[in-house]
Amino acid sequence: MGAGCPTRAGPLLCHPWAHGPSLSSSAWAPRLACGSAAPTCSSPCPQHQLSLFFDIVLCMAGGMMEEDFVKGGGDTRVRSARSVLWTALRAFPLSMACIPDASYDYMTTSASNHIHSLTLLPRSASHLRFCKTAHSHVDVRPSIPSLAHTRFLGVAPGCVAGPRSHVPLYPRQQPSLLEDGSSVTNCLLEGAVRLAAGSVIQHCHLQGPLEIGPGCLLSGLAAGSSPALQGCPLRDIVLQGHHVRLDNLPCRVFTLTGRLDDWQSPADAATYLNVPWAEFFHRTGIQEGDLWDAEMPRRSRCLLSARLFPVLHACEALGLEDVLWLLAPAAVAGERLARWRAAWRMSWQELLPCLDKAAELGARRALFFLQGQRKVRRVLLGRQDSSLLPLIRSAVHEGYHEAVLGTLDDVASTAGDTGIAARALACIADVLGCMARGEGGLRSGPAANREWASAFRHLESGDIASGVQELAAERQKWMSRPALLVRAARHYEGAEQILIRQAVMSSCQFVTVRQVELPPLGHWVQVTCPARLDLSGGWSDTPPITYEHGGAVVDVAVLVDGCRPIGARVRRISELELRLVSLGGTPQSEAAVELVCRELEHLQDYCQPHAPGALLKAAFICTQVVQFPSQKPLRVQLMESFGGGFEVHTWSKLPHGSGLGTSSILAGAVMASLYQAAGKAASTESLIHAVLHLEQRLTTGGGWQDQVGGLVPSIKIGRSKAQLPLRVEVQKISVPTGFTQTLNNHLLLVYTGKTRLARNLLQDVVRNWYARLPSAVQNADALVSNAEECAQALRQGNLLLIGKCLDRYWQQKKCMAPGCEPLAVGRMMDALRPYVYGQCLAGAGGGGFLYVLTKGPQQKEALHQILAKTEGLGNFSIHSIEVDTGGFSVEVVGCDPKDSAHPREDVAM
Repeated sequence: MGAGCPTRAGPLLCHPWAHGPSLSSSAWAPRLACGSAAPTCSSPCPQHQLSLFFDIVLCMAGGMMEEDFVKGGGDTRVRSARSVLWTALRAFPLSMACIPDASYDYMTTSASNHIHSLTLLPRSASHLRFCKTAHSHVDVRPSIPSLAHTRFLGVAPGCVAGPRSHVPLYPRQQPSLLEDGSSVTNCLLEGAVRLAAGSVIQHCHLQGPLEIGPGCLLSGLAAGSSPALQGCPLRDIVLQGHHVRLDNLPCRVFTLTGRLDDWQSPADAATYLNVPWAEFFHRTGIQEGDLWDAEMPRRSRCLLSARLFPVLHACEALGLEDVLWLLAPAAVAGERLARWRAAWRMSWQELLPCLDKAAELGARRALFFLQGQRKVRRVLLGRQDSSLLPLIRSAVHEGYHEAVLGTLDDVASTAGDTGIAARALACIADVLGCMARGEGGLRSGPAANREWASAFRHLESGDIASGVQELAAERQKWMSRPALLVRAARHYEGAEQILIRQAVMSSCQFVTVRQVELPPLGHWVQVTCPARLDLSGGWSDTPPITYEHGGAVVDVAVLVDGCRPIGARVRRISELELRLVSLGGTPQSEAAVELVCRELEHLQDYCQPHAPGALLKAAFICTQVVQFPSQKPLRVQLMESFGGGFEVHTWSKLPHGSGLGTSSILAGAVMASLYQAAGKAASTESLIHAVLHLEQRLTTGGGWQDQVGGLVPSIKIGRSKAQLPLRVEVQKISVPTGFTQTLNNHLLLVYTGKTRLARNLLQDVVRNWYARLPSAVQNADALVSNAEECAQALRQGNLLLIGKCLDRYWQQKKCMAPGCEPLAVGRMMDALRPYVYGQCLAGAGGGGFLYVLTKGPQQKEALHQILAKTEGLGNFSIHSIEVDTGGFSVEVVGCDPKDSAHPREDVAM
């Protein structure tokens, strides 16, 4: 400890303008006050000043022994105080850090110095600066959450609103209520509370309109004090509310002093309220005998010992107006003098031992969480990127979780916006998770307990208010132990997913379908699609990030080993049924799974992703080829609309978990072929949004980059704005002549041999985003900006810059989903690094395919030799890829006699 540590020191227990429970409110604090307060304060026993460093801090230092510490205290009373310090503080661990260019600032008894240290302007030569607002909520209008920007220091470092702008629910207003050079700490200011430069408000709940002039310090004032302050001239004064306990009687006492007053100077040469005492006596009618006993020596008559402050009145309740009148002109003061004289009054010197430090801490804590609840409303309703997780953790730790839960319930049920409601439910899940305190199992898991089903049905039907109400009622039954709290958190995340799905399905309005000629019975409509490589921006397309933050992804449609690896074909058949066939890897492969659906009930598991044929069932429902649910049986629907049923075949040459967008692209292929086979046609833009809709109905919750990559040809960038309804716009990236072939020569695909395990990966990403962890918000910004840089590098045909974007993209993926780089993949990338401009695992990572941009052309064999010599890689393979400039193909082919036969084994669902 030395000059390098910025510590505000001094006998805080005796400073009238800075009083506070610096040593908490434990039973030993009164004992310590007898030996620690400065001799300027009168108390029941003699006082001795203790050093912050050599007494208080020293007892917590490592290597210090109790006997040595206590004996080093000088006289008996100091040793006694040191013994108290050792007992109280030794258990607290002490860690220190030397802050460069810091300085020691000693806290004096001067109010001017204290106010000055808290209100230094940014242009001040001093390096000690306080933020204008800390731990505070400032409203510009009464009772309506403000969207004015307020930063909360210390709650979540780095958690400030991002660079994007959202459309707020309320008009944004930013009047200059708080002038530069003012300071607000742990306050709730509602309405027009104007604070002049050079003034400080701490631990206050004030309601405007109020005008607070320069040179003021206000502390400990509750909302009920605001009417007394309205119209009162406040300038160069210190006004404080104190919690006092007289024996067992708690009460509130207000003190009023001037900024320039000296507490210890004799009244003959000192001031009160910044004017000589004689002038104050003349204006108010107060006499010296009202303040000091006749036997008190004149040299001892000072502000510290003046009985100025009313504590109790025989007949009436006392309030702030009972000290504010001391500022009033003579005409007004006369009306208050008799009431003031009738009250029992105390001096600051007499009040000091009676301060109720526990009550003071409790009031400050309650105010902190009250303004924290307002912060919750402001952040959620204003769609801000501030993290609420630090506040949630603090609320749980301090026992204020019920108040926060109530606020979140109210926001979710009344916002009238599915996006805001979903984030509020995610925050409730965080509260419940924090309450489990690390016990009770993993946050990610099933959310299918039937006790929550009724609430879920309300949300599914769009009745958010009733759904939130039922969730809250059910939540009360799951609060008794950690395991139940974690399960409740899972169900709140399940409820949040319902609202995300509803938000994303707003994209349906961008799906347009037109009628075309119905293909002949038995004729196949076949669609083949390329795979996709995501070169940058992935995860920014994932709901809710894509519609809360905005997304941008650079994709390339690619042929793998010279062919389009994904496809589907559909034909009408005479039988009134749906035949769903999954082929091995090519259109000529044997059937791997065959299902037949003859009743609507056979489609009811379409929303269970792992159910057989779920994607194909969802496709029939989302294309509205089949109406589900419906009073009409499936056979009747098929006969009336199409004169027969349908047979669907799907295939993919890519392994499961490849990272090349297989499932979404396959969904696009199925929907394109199904539309055509049913006599309909949809544009590529419509298919992109239709797949979004399908994946929400399927409950897989995917983004839009995969279908953009596989359905739109060549190289492009897809974008979505931070708004609902969600709309994806795609722009082709024009590259220099011949550069497409250059990419073909330098891009290679390496199968890592590791199956991508994405279980719970999406859930973790969404949880971190809803918590607005600073790393998640900053990474989302970086993903979008890197996508734009990558698009520009492609337009320039600059392989080096593209490679840098790929490497940066991989680091961003690892930040968004930690653990997505298996050890073997890391070894593979290390081995390839000297030979490539850049490399990245495709998709979410975790396994599947690695794509590399090689420094030299045609490096397939060379890279194979390098990897063959690398230990610990497993079964890898290298594949050539080419940019597909044609896009997916749709063709109607004749009825092949072999294909017209029934599947070898029909399995009725």
